[in-house]
Amino acid sequence: MNGRLHATTIVAVKKGGNVAIAGDGQVTLDTTIMKHTARKVRRLYEDKVLVGFAGSVADAQTLCDKFEEKLRESHGNIRRAVVEFAKDWRTDRILRRLEAMMIVANQEYLLVVSGSGEVIEPDEGIAAIGSGGSYASAAARALVRNTELSPKEIVEKAMTIASEICVYTNNNITVDELG
Repeated sequence: MNGRLHATTIVAVKKGGNVAIAGDGQVTLDTTIMKHTARKVRRLYEDKVLVGFAGSVADAQTLCDKFEEKLRESHGNIRRAVVEFAKDWRTDRILRRLEAMMIVANQEYLLVVSGSGEVIEPDEGIAAIGSGGSYASAAARALVRNTELSPKEIVEKAMTIASEICVYTNNNITVDELG
């Protein structure tokens, strides 16, 4: 099967000392749903860091493993780990061919990491990536600005809204939180 893989939607919200990341479970190849229950949100480094990944599943898994190595090397310093990881991702001949994006977060930071070496700390403590990322981001922004919901409640509702709009996002949602 050679086709275009549409792999996911991930949304994260950091508010106060709490952070939550949600991911849907759908993996789509061209126009066929291949899986409904993929898990794209993980805990790393002694359960102190959350990661959500979008893109090619195998590539995302490889990148997640490499990022975890950097976290261990930096003794859990998420900013240092992300910068070192982004450098490797951008410059390593094999890694730079991997097609995925990641959101990494702890109670202090929420960061988006891309294969072009970009590390972005988004405004308002809201980040979203993947096929339905723009839908989830818009919903999360509206909820953050107009409600007193917790980050967990916001990412759940934002993912539900994205699943109602984006054909590459389903409502089999995994949520994890810190704080």
